[in-house]
Parts: sequence; C-alpha cells; structure tokens
Amino acid sequence: MAETVEVLVPGGKATAGPPLGPALGPLGINVKAVVDEINRKTAEFNGMQVPVTVTVDDKRNFTIEVGIPPTAALIKKEAGIEKGSAEPGTLVAGDLPLEAVVRIARMKFDGMLSYDLKSAVKEVAGTCMSVGVNIEGKKPRDVIQAINNGEYDDVLVA
Repeated sequence: MAETVEVLVPGGKATAGPPLGPALGPLGINVKAVVDEINRKTAEFNGMQVPVTVTVDDKRNFTIEVGIPPTAALIKKEAGIEKGSAEPGTLVAGDLPLEAVVRIARMKFDGMLSYDLKSAVKEVAGTCMSVGVNIEGKKPRDVIQAINNGEYDDVLVA
C-alpha cells in the first residue's frame, strides 16, 4: 500500500527537518535522498514555497511530484519583491508588465477555474490586487476593466 506525503517546502532549500523528516522517517526510506531529489526538482523556484507530493510504495521506492507555487508567490517573484503590500489598494508594493501576468496565467492555467486565457489573466490580476502589485503602472482593477472592454485582445489570444 502506497503512502503519500504532501508538504510545502522552500524551493531548492528543503531540509530533513520538519515538515519532511518527521513525515518521511516512519516510512523507512532514505530521507536525505528524498530531500536531495526535492531540492534538485525545486531549484528553479528558489525563495518560493512549493507544493511537493512524495509517494512511497511497498518496496520503499519513492516518486516526487512538484506542483506550481501559489499565484501570489509567482507574482512576488516576477515583481522582485519580498512580500506584498501591507495595505493593498493604497500602498503599491511593485509593478508587473502584462506579459508577466500572462506568463503566470499560462503556468497556473491547469489548476485554475478559468476556461480561457482571458479569464485566467483576470484571475492573476485579481491576485495582483490582493498583493498590492500594479500592472503596467495601472491598478489591477483598471486592467481587468480594460480586458473586459477588449483592449488587450491582441495579447490574450490563446
């Protein structure tokens, strides 16, 4: 019977300590080998929390699936900021080009409720609003309205 462990780890910097070590130790596998593999697979997400699923089978073989970091973490990385605004809507923490918002929407598309790229970009813009990040110098709400008005249709063709 396979055992599954789901954890959030810092990209490229997982350790054998909590939350991984205590969850994997009782399964009788080489925790260091698992941690090394996770760090190799999550290196590109350095500095972000990354969802990881470790599945261990009866023969103590393990497989690692790496998810995509939360939308807010991707926005902060693209904007080059450590954390979001303390007062979103009032204080601006950073600014993103629309291309970065579209890139994040494409990355997260499979896990979103959106049916098309346009809706996915609006979802990411909504997260920008929550984090306090503007898009091309405009408030995210104004960008969402512009998308609704068809102003970015040339960029948002899937």
